[in-house]
Amino acid sequence: MLIGIVGKTNVGKTTFFSAATLVEAEIGDRPFVTINPNEGVGYVRVKSVCTEFGLRCEPRFGWCNGRYRYVPVKLLDVAGLVPGAHLGRGLGNKFLDDLRKANVHILIVDASGATDEEGRPAKPGSYDPLRDALLVKEEFSHWLKGIIQRNMVNITRKINIAKEKPEVVLGEVLSGLGITKEDVSMAAKELDLDLARISNWTEDQIFSFASLLREKTKPMLIAANKIDVPGSEENLERLRANLSEPVIPTSAEAELILRKAASAGLIRYEPGDSGFEIIDESKLAESQIKALKLIQERVLDVYGSTGVQEALDKSLFEIAHFKAIFPVENETKLSDKDGRVLPDVLLLPESAEVRDVAAAIHSEIAEKAIAGLDVRNKVRISLSYVPEHRDVIRILTRR
Repeated sequence: MLIGIVGKTNVGKTTFFSAATLVEAEIGDRPFVTINPNEGVGYVRVKSVCTEFGLRCEPRFGWCNGRYRYVPVKLLDVAGLVPGAHLGRGLGNKFLDDLRKANVHILIVDASGATDEEGRPAKPGSYDPLRDALLVKEEFSHWLKGIIQRNMVNITRKINIAKEKPEVVLGEVLSGLGITKEDVSMAAKELDLDLARISNWTEDQIFSFASLLREKTKPMLIAANKIDVPGSEENLERLRANLSEPVIPTSAEAELILRKAASAGLIRYEPGDSGFEIIDESKLAESQIKALKLIQERVLDVYGSTGVQEALDKSLFEIAHFKAIFPVENETKLSDKDGRVLPDVLLLPESAEVRDVAAAIHSEIAEKAIAGLDVRNKVRISLSYVPEHRDVIRILTRR
């Protein structure tokens, strides 16, 4: 599972990435600070399972505070984008090639309107952040359209001469982007386009087809960043009114400050919390205390959190439609063979069946699996059963 952090250059992408991962990455108020992708591990929250059983998790990865289980996911912060990226302008080709790797994207926009079209610093409120969101989506769609057009001769030959199914041909051309023949058929049907006559499609029809494929296979969530800057509230409402994607108000800078303070043992704070506790004020300078209080007043009290954790959670579970499954080997103790309580969490597509849970545990388990056990309800379930989010599952195997 890979979440891409994307957007126009100089809108706070790398700050968001650093706040989510605590990976030290270069941050600066200028375009193209990020050239090579930053990779790191962030965490999504799953409501605690252990407490309802009167136990305490012993995670092998991530952690549990009794309220939430923090489950690791990979994050990728790619180079920023400028208009004309699909034509190779700026770091466009690199940006778009990196973009295709992720399952879902968090698109960062500067809600304060303080960076112009090229990512240069500007007066707050002077630029419309809605253009940022449209820019990224349109550039990706143009890039996808270009891939189809560059392969049109080969596509047409296979359809008309080799008599191959058009959805199979397009699926092969676009397979590197994680697009399947089913995705191709769905998009063409929804737009009432005849795949067999793709060589006769207009430029606009190919772009519409590419845009719908992008929307369905590379879903996005919008993070309205720098929400604590005056004037951002109006832009937040404008974004929500004009975009079909969910828009989450965020302050990546505030989250980064809180995460670093917590790591240093200065405050008690966990990602997604609506507040924090200063452990010992004597260890903080007056300027630090003032900065923390401003974060509480301008961000946490107004929006309930910095938004960074909410963006991660929603992108995975609501936009990418994944679920968390807790596998165990001992249904009584909820443990593995070594006695660790709920040591693992599997992040799987919503449609995943019990057989997929077995495969995610280990290939040998999948080969021997005969059924599953819904531990919470103590019910035997078939390999084709589709478990729900937060289910605790034991795989039953033949001896």
